[in-house]
Amino acid sequence: MERQLVSIQTEFIKLDALLKLANLVGSGGEAKVLIQEGEVSVNGEVCTMRGKKLRPGDLVSFQNREILVQ
Repeated sequence: MERQLVSIQTEFIKLDALLKLANLVGSGGEAKVLIQEGEVSVNGEVCTMRGKKLRPGDLVSFQNREILVQ
């Protein structure tokens, strides 16, 4: 599984924004659909909330990729 590190300068980043920032989706709308369909996991659990606040140390899994927020 490919792991990508994404650094944030703020206290948190929302899940849909992270997928866009990591270039895994082309738009916020695409992120919204994938999240609502249960395609994305946060820290090992399926997450269907696109506004989920992610903080450094959170691990997002999506289509055989992992994104570590730091």
